[in-house]
Amino acid sequence: MRADYNLTKEIKRLKSMRGYGTQLVSVYIPAGYSLADEIARLRGEHSTSSNIKSKQTRNNVLGALEKIMQYLKLYRETPKNGMAVFAGNVSTDPGKTEIELFSVEPPEPLRVNIYRCDSTFMLEPLDDMFENKDTYVLVVLDGREATVATLRGAHVQVVKKFRSMAHAKIRKGGQSANRYKRAIEESIDDYYKGVSDVINDEFMKNGFKEKGLLVGGPGPAKENFLKAKALNYQIKVLGTFDTGYTDETGLQELLDKAKELLKEQEAAKERKTLERFMGEIANNGLAVYGYEKTRGALERKQASVLIVNEDLELHAISYRCSICGKTVEKVEKGAQRTTLHDDGGTLSVVGDKDAIEYLLDLADANGTEVVFVSEDSSLGKEFMMGFQGVGALLRYK
Repeated sequence: MRADYNLTKEIKRLKSMRGYGTQLVSVYIPAGYSLADEIARLRGEHSTSSNIKSKQTRNNVLGALEKIMQYLKLYRETPKNGMAVFAGNVSTDPGKTEIELFSVEPPEPLRVNIYRCDSTFMLEPLDDMFENKDTYVLVVLDGREATVATLRGAHVQVVKKFRSMAHAKIRKGGQSANRYKRAIEESIDDYYKGVSDVINDEFMKNGFKEKGLLVGGPGPAKENFLKAKALNYQIKVLGTFDTGYTDETGLQELLDKAKELLKEQEAAKERKTLERFMGEIANNGLAVYGYEKTRGALERKQASVLIVNEDLELHAISYRCSICGKTVEKVEKGAQRTTLHDDGGTLSVVGDKDAIEYLLDLADANGTEVVFVSEDSSLGKEFMMGFQGVGALLRYK
């Protein structure tokens, strides 16, 4: 969870950076891709960029490309999920050059090889990985073919493909119509059962932690598959969608059509958590809010769920007083800083730590569930404005 939080924070920082003209370079390298080939490609881009008319833009792009190529030479191969590298002049003063490089290892395997030079860093492939971190099972099928896959974030992993000849059987001479029909029906049932068995196994091996099943395909086979009732009763079918294909293309069609449903699933989880939290607070029940009380509940292993606003920035600032020399720690929001001590002395910053990271470390150590919430809903806004953007549901008081 902390790794996801740190990556989200880094993405936000990269989003805030702007270049003067198209001076910011983004490079995405998929897992297993040859770094020598990537460096050769960037060398070609370097040669092309030497023709940029603006001297400032040209120098900044060339500087960014050189920095990336030197950085890639430090690696013998890509990390297991690939890598995203960003470089450019991030100085806020147009008269100064401050070329910095940032490297990110994605939480899931990269499937794209991208080079882009723009006034902002290209972050969409990383953003997509954080749209939804829950896991789902997908199946697209017709009467003859089926593909079962899992979805986590933006990563689709094919589990198994099927082919069935049930609908393609030809009646042989001497076989009665009823017997032929029965044989066909049995073959179709076997096909549906085989697909169901793979789906059931996928849910069972993960303790039914997947959020549900999405079903797609052309024609009536998907509805007939569900009517066969071979799926485990614990599996929640979230929706069925028409797709033109039953392979990887069909899986992508299914995801495109189910996009709104998946967003609603995430919003429903957030809403359910916040409604429970608000109810406990209203009844003076099993919930606390505010940084100090939440931290205390986590330290005592009292919290069952940590709830954090996804945009909340809290810093544990250590100050030293100019009069008494004592060091004090205060938790400050965003860029807020305290300047005076109670005795009138001036406070100077001697340490700055991310306070949310500390809460996440406690949650990880205790096995506490973490739910990040947004301000997109009225409940999310209320949580941020009325409850300081951080709270916890408790196991006991």
